[in-house]
Amino acid sequence: MKMIAQNRKAKHDYQILEVYETGIALRGMEVKSLRSKGCSIEESFARVEGSEVFLYNMHIPDFEKASYFKSDPKRIRKLLLHKKEIKKLIGATTQRGLALIPLRIFFNERGWAKMEIALAKGRKLYEKRKKIKDQIAEDEAKRAMRKFYRKSR
Repeated sequence: MKMIAQNRKAKHDYQILEVYETGIALRGMEVKSLRSKGCSIEESFARVEGSEVFLYNMHIPDFEKASYFKSDPKRIRKLLLHKKEIKKLIGATTQRGLALIPLRIFFNERGWAKMEIALAKGRKLYEKRKKIKDQIAEDEAKRAMRKFYRKSR
């Protein structure tokens, strides 16, 4: 599995509830561009429209060696999911007000471009601060335990 891009802020800004692996409908030289340069998914999001899922604001730069297959770098791309998964996402995003956030893009072992999207709930500012505080406390506890075990040997 070759990692292309990762959304590092997603786990800080959102509480991840479920993760789905999807395919991406790419055209022209976008696959070659992904392999060479990568892409940006920091500001991107997915939305369910009708019975399909679309990805917005994912930036794939143009491939320099392409002659006539150039496309818009931030065009809307279709995500490929099973019908059962789409129905589940429709219910979750409309009733509970959850968001679809891309986590990472990668090439699987067969060479297909895949994306992990998460069904997520946005965090409030005080929740983000509490998460950071808990993480620091946990790191300090681990550090103290390591120090204690080193002294006892």
